[in-house]
Amino acid sequence: MSTMFTEPEERVALREAVKKLAGKYGHEFVAKQAREGGKMTEMWLEMGRNGFLGVNIPEAYGGGGGGMSDLAAVLEEASAAGAPLLLMVVSPAICGSIISRCGTEDQKQRWLPGIADGSLLMAFGITEADAGSNSHQITTTATRDGDGWVLTGQKTFISGVDEAGAVLIVARTEDAKTGKLKPALFVVPTDAEGFTRQPIPMGWSAPEKQFTLFLDSVRVPTEALVGDEDGGIWQLFAGLNPERIMGAAMSNGMARYALDKAVAYAKDRTVWKDQPIGSHQGIAHPLARIKIELEQSRLLQQKAAALYDAGDDFGAGEYANMAKYAGGEVACNASDVAVHTHGGNGLTKEYGLANMLVGARLGRIAPVSREMILNFVAMHSLGLPKSY
Repeated sequence: MSTMFTEPEERVALREAVKKLAGKYGHEFVAKQAREGGKMTEMWLEMGRNGFLGVNIPEAYGGGGGGMSDLAAVLEEASAAGAPLLLMVVSPAICGSIISRCGTEDQKQRWLPGIADGSLLMAFGITEADAGSNSHQITTTATRDGDGWVLTGQKTFISGVDEAGAVLIVARTEDAKTGKLKPALFVVPTDAEGFTRQPIPMGWSAPEKQFTLFLDSVRVPTEALVGDEDGGIWQLFAGLNPERIMGAAMSNGMARYALDKAVAYAKDRTVWKDQPIGSHQGIAHPLARIKIELEQSRLLQQKAAALYDAGDDFGAGEYANMAKYAGGEVACNASDVAVHTHGGNGLTKEYGLANMLVGARLGRIAPVSREMILNFVAMHSLGLPKSY
């Protein structure tokens, strides 16, 4: 991002290429896949073949050598075209970033090329039922055993496990000297013995499914450990900051989709006299307000991604949280205004907006609630006392 708030020509071209590809699929394809129990595999693999999924992965491992700014642009454009790819938040953004920054050379050679071209989808397992947003309270434990590790515990609300070849699991290792538990990351194949999953029925329709995972003494080799077992929390945030940036990008794309639909309808729909409803301030002003909120949110997303790409982890964390907050708000507001603009039509399947009322709400809840983001900003940005 330059001081003129314009993106480089390469990223503008990237956006156009993604827009064209995603437009071939669009909302109707996504809705059909969700309705029939299908997946986004066809679009996912085509995105991978064109280099869009791995744009942030180093060139040495089959990627595009770009940054989080580029990957966020890809997801935003796909979402704006009506075909959001939720698992981009997980596989190339979280897992790809952590392995790129923390993995061994062997791990990078083994996992990154497949993540980049889409042939391998890697899920991410951190959330636990009793820990909620407090990742310090996770209880999934990794214990050394001979030449490997044994993992025991549960995870919940883990996306796309049925499509993944492996899951990057966040566990805690026991320190023999102090008895304290430390976070560590392990790549666990989804066909590992003792690894099982259970689908979670959700209230909105999407091709990507959510799961509870059960790890019953799952044995993995020493090389499954990504990074240092004593590396601390920074290894997590090598992936969690991208997760927040990508969450913002997906929300912003959804907001763009909803706004475009509402504006087109407001220009065409006529009820009173011969004027379209968009000529009335009661319709026009809410749409204009969404446009302003959307541009503010997109600027936060771009700044967060630019800070991450520049290696400023703390600055990226601050702005990634704010971007995720803003994206969640504008996606909810935009979907609500779009439905209201359409009136009764906004709640029909034909217009494809009603499901967004629930889907957009995800941006306010996951991967961290807006209340926890407000806590973070209050404490770290404003210097107020910690409230939790």
